[in-house]
Amino acid sequence: MSGIQVILITGVAFLGIYFIIRIKKRVVDILFMFFLIALAILFILWPDLTNIIAHKMGVGRGTDLIFYLSILLFWFILVKLYIRIRRLEQMITTIIRKEALTNTDIPAEKDNH
Repeated sequence: MSGIQVILITGVAFLGIYFIIRIKKRVVDILFMFFLIALAILFILWPDLTNIIAHKMGVGRGTDLIFYLSILLFWFILVKLYIRIRRLEQMITTIIRKEALTNTDIPAEKDNH
């Protein structure tokens, strides 16, 4: 095993552990992360495997295949984060509206007599 493989596997392991600690109870996300970690370690240990898969999928090099898949993963995460931010904005708006309605002081009506 070369030095870069040790560095990459260590980095993938640390990122995976950090992600799993932060996610805690989301089983689907944890399983997806385990899949990505296993795939990353597989490709790090046997880099020629990416070339074989790339050629079968019609891509020139394994590096290009990994790059394309990384772009898809990036867009998936970006959309997921956007949806979460929008949901949080809507929750905050609802909470602020409810709070504003419960804390309003209705001015007493003046007699015009």
